[in-house]
Amino acid sequence: MSMNFDLSEEHRIFWDAMASFVDKEIAPLVDEAEAKEEFPVPLFKRLGELGYLCCRYPEEYGGAGADKISECLYMEELNRICAGIASCLLAHATLSTSPIYDFGTEAQKEEYLVPAVQGDKIGAFALTEPNAGSDAASITAKAIREGDEYIINGTKTFITNGSICDYALVAAYTDPTQRAKGISLFIVDRDNPGFHVTRKLEKAGLRSADTAELAFEDCRVPAAKLLGGEEGGFVQVVKTLVGGRISYGGRCAGMARGVFDITKRYVEDRTQFGRPLIKFQVNQFKIAEWAMYIDIMHTITWKAAWMYDLGRDCTREASMVKLFCSETAQDIINQAIQLFGGYGFMMEYPIQRFWRDSRVLTITEGVPEIHRGIIYRSLDGG
Repeated sequence: MSMNFDLSEEHRIFWDAMASFVDKEIAPLVDEAEAKEEFPVPLFKRLGELGYLCCRYPEEYGGAGADKISECLYMEELNRICAGIASCLLAHATLSTSPIYDFGTEAQKEEYLVPAVQGDKIGAFALTEPNAGSDAASITAKAIREGDEYIINGTKTFITNGSICDYALVAAYTDPTQRAKGISLFIVDRDNPGFHVTRKLEKAGLRSADTAELAFEDCRVPAAKLLGGEEGGFVQVVKTLVGGRISYGGRCAGMARGVFDITKRYVEDRTQFGRPLIKFQVNQFKIAEWAMYIDIMHTITWKAAWMYDLGRDCTREASMVKLFCSETAQDIINQAIQLFGGYGFMMEYPIQRFWRDSRVLTITEGVPEIHRGIIYRSLDGG
């Protein structure tokens, strides 16, 4: 059986189109978005009009019918320019829409997925709580059935798109006696009574990303908003996280490529000891090593994306992607800022933004210890 590691012509065309779009339409927005710490909300509608926003969903729901590899290429180009802006778009295109596509009823897809794909509704995924991060099963939010409604109470934090969303997928226990298996997902409208944005969070990095803390106080939600119409949706959470971790490979590769480009230009222009920094072999070797690691990031990410599209279990591969790519991207960026010396610490150079933004790579979507555990348990005898 032959193996093909080439991207298709369609992938190449899409990749080029995305690169052109982010250079022309997103790059000019970055400085203002970072300074104001505000996401440029019109981007949702603009990307929706072009079919880029949620490119992976079928045409019947307004998407482009692209595959998971295309979504990873999309994420790579966004992060090459700005990880903060990309963060909001990633959360929308994966975490807050894929559960609806994978598990939602047709009515839920029509009401939420279709407008989300078009950029008319912005989604958020509300799982993390002040005392429940990597251990998702430790959430304390509860949803109690009362007639044709559920009453949700709980607090969520670090929620991307939290203060700009039109709806949030909220994880809450419908049966607290069953750890994890008793968790269900609900689609809760922003204007639903009891849904409160308690505060917008100030961050060291990803400043152009909207991140908020949410509170649900006796939030009455119609039973029709229970995702898929059935309680016990932890499998929905798990599949959503697996898909997000694969897309994270594109995120990490994009940030690494962005840093690679600006650092390569810098060491070619910057002169020390009478010659450009790139003329020192040690720096040539660093650049070569970064190029190698970026290529490896592509390989493992696209393999996992291919498996995902085939419907194969890729839980282990998704963790390998998230673990390797996040740690490798951080390592590349740390080495790069060292080459900039004092200039790398100055706000006028974009390398400092990549450095600040990259610190979150090994925190969100599962810390390294979680993924090493998943990988170990997937081994024979693990």
